[in-house]
Amino acid sequence: MKEPRLHRMVMPDHLCPSGLKALDLLKREGFEVDDRPLTSRPEVDAFKAEHGVATTPQIWIGDERIGGYSDLRKHLGKVKEGTTYWPVGILFAMTALMALGAGWVATGEAISILAAEWFVSFSMCALAYLKLRDIEAFSLSFVNYDLLARRWVPYSFIYPWAEGLAGVLMTAHILDFISIPVALFIGTIGAVSVFKAVYLDKRSLKCACVGGNSNVPLGFVSLTENLFMIGMAIWMLVKPSMG
Repeated sequence: MKEPRLHRMVMPDHLCPSGLKALDLLKREGFEVDDRPLTSRPEVDAFKAEHGVATTPQIWIGDERIGGYSDLRKHLGKVKEGTTYWPVGILFAMTALMALGAGWVATGEAISILAAEWFVSFSMCALAYLKLRDIEAFSLSFVNYDLLARRWVPYSFIYPWAEGLAGVLMTAHILDFISIPVALFIGTIGAVSVFKAVYLDKRSLKCACVGGNSNVPLGFVSLTENLFMIGMAIWMLVKPSMG
């Protein structure tokens, strides 16, 4: 096994995080690393000029220059290309655990109707937050397939706020006359839009459900998000009559 050589910045006022992560990754892969810290700005500048590179860290394995930390991850097969459901899966897992924990405190039961309701409303709030982190990126992705947003672009900026509002109100079980129609409206338009884009038009798109610039494929997950909202709205509408 060829010994990697790592050049990274280790200065009194700056420890390069990418260099530290590269060192850790190489060690975890079983390499004995020739770690060569660059301890001053003149040393860093001289290294870049000598090797014709713009950034550090830089990694060599044998005589082959791999590049920086991102290049190293690709070289070692640590980068998965294509789409993934991981962001949505971990979000739903966290909101489910939060709902179970909150439900336990509120009712003393491990599983309850309240916990199920909170799972949906917590998920709506979390998904709205991810969209609002970069609402421009979300809007750019959303108008690719949402039927109302394609006709009226401002709706792509309203949607995450509406989803978050409905989620908060449903969590608190207040102002049903606002949360129910809002969730029913945006959920129905969203479900129809996703179904048309994916199952009728057979388009291959990225889902905006966790915000813009995601690798989550448009399809079942986004449809589920909208069906959750529709189901929650209908449940809260009929629940009083069941009591």
